[in-house]
Amino acid sequence: MTEKAYFYHAGCKVCVDAEMRFAAALDRSRYEVEVVHLGEDKSRLAEAEAAGVKSVPALVIDGAVYHINHGADLSALL
Repeated sequence: MTEKAYFYHAGCKVCVDAEMRFAAALDRSRYEVEVVHLGEDKSRLAEAEAAGVKSVPALVIDGAVYHINHGADLSALL
């Protein structure tokens, strides 16, 4: 059984690089990774905020948020 992981980003260069380095590196036999581009799908901003995401790029695994670098605050994506 795989667990769900979410990678939230805004499409910037930092975010795309983080996606390639971190989200792509997760063990796919353990995690099903959903990549959420908040710049294109603003309807998911509340979901990201509820998960504890403060800035992107961020990876959420098992309810724990891992902020990677600092591309943009969620408030900048509104």
